[in-house]
Amino acid sequence: MTSNFEIGQILDGKVTGIQPYGAFVALNEETQGLVHISEVTHGYVKDIHDHLTVGDEVKVKVLQVDEEKNKVSLSIRATQETPKAKPKQVKQKQEETEPAGFNTLKDKLEEWMKQSSYNRK
Repeated sequence: MTSNFEIGQILDGKVTGIQPYGAFVALNEETQGLVHISEVTHGYVKDIHDHLTVGDEVKVKVLQVDEEKNKVSLSIRATQETPKAKPKQVKQKQEETEPAGFNTLKDKLEEWMKQSSYNRK
């Protein structure tokens, strides 16, 4: 009975089965929905078993309801707060004696050239 569910609705469910592509969640005694692996959590999920096990109680959001096929698409990720981006670490300034970028390579090349000419004598 998928007609009881609306897109955007947030429900409590129980994981009843796990496949490599996602997890089946019971919404009530009659209806199960699928949480695709990409909707389990924020970020990349390599192995769904690292995040869910059969019997887990989960909060899900209804993404899509297909009454003709009697299917409900769900998301656990949509019920979670979006993680804040980690601030990029600022590189410490290099000392004045070590210029950055191609200048260092240029200086080293000149040094290597001098060393090479000394070794040929």
